[in-house]
Amino acid sequence: MKAVRIEKTGGPEVLVLVEVPTPTPGPGEIRIRHEAIGLNFIETYQRSGLYPMPLPTGLGQEAAGVVEAVGEGVTRFSVGDRAGYCTGPAGAYAEASVVKADRAVHIPDAISSKVAAASMLRGMTAEYLIRRAWPVKSGDTVLIHAAAGGLGIILTQWAKTLGLKVIATVGSEAKAKVAGDFGADEVILYEQEDVAARVREITGGLGVPVVYDGVGKTTFEGSLASLSRRGCLISFGNASGAAEPLQIGRLSRMGSLYVTRPTLNDYVASTEELDDSADALFGLIAAGKIKVEIGSERPLAQVCQAHEDMEARSTVGANILIP
Repeated sequence: MKAVRIEKTGGPEVLVLVEVPTPTPGPGEIRIRHEAIGLNFIETYQRSGLYPMPLPTGLGQEAAGVVEAVGEGVTRFSVGDRAGYCTGPAGAYAEASVVKADRAVHIPDAISSKVAAASMLRGMTAEYLIRRAWPVKSGDTVLIHAAAGGLGIILTQWAKTLGLKVIATVGSEAKAKVAGDFGADEVILYEQEDVAARVREITGGLGVPVVYDGVGKTTFEGSLASLSRRGCLISFGNASGAAEPLQIGRLSRMGSLYVTRPTLNDYVASTEELDDSADALFGLIAAGKIKVEIGSERPLAQVCQAHEDMEARSTVGANILIP
């Protein structure tokens, strides 16, 4: 089968499409023939070396397709079932992958493989962020950074299903329109406006109880300054680089604040949690309450260009590869 491998870290040019043996599932494993592969920003960190991985390696942790082989002892899936995964192992940039059966999820008939591959990692991340990482209630106002990206679009829509008011930040007028189209109540152009000052203005000086920040270095201070007393900064990504170290005493001086740095794996650690998260996501998509925006769809052979697009932030919504 065809698969993407990297022998060394670096720019998009280190991604090479090669022929490799088709893997055989072992006990408790299944092989999924991919129909669509999700692209996520974390893979640019892994490729560049910011997040070190043993080399050589494949990349990608999210794909959807059809089960074509099952290993010994597997009862969760049968050959022909539609299935997907979003928590690894690395190697989804390929025509097929072997994954543990208890880390894959069933894809309902109402959800296409393209939509599943474009939404599982982002959507299940949105699920734990908005439903479990910090308690929110109908009527709360929240701040969502990068709201026109694949995750931001889903997170904004999910917030609206819970009755939240969303203040969104984006980098351009075009992306401001996207954020508004997907439900943002207020949109801040972070390169032109003081985010914290605008948040205070919008909230009558109070700030917001929670900030969802997947950007990192360039937004961290503004996120802290946007919080209300006893508010929480949920820092879940480093799109602009890692935030500077935080002196913990500042949290008390700024209003007894909280900061958390969660990851999806800790919120879908059990198969039951994984299924519950996927079911919640797919249910909202099937009901039309969450629309998944696929901004770019490229063949697997164009993976280098796909990475360039992600790093240039030239796409809106999710990016996928088609084997």
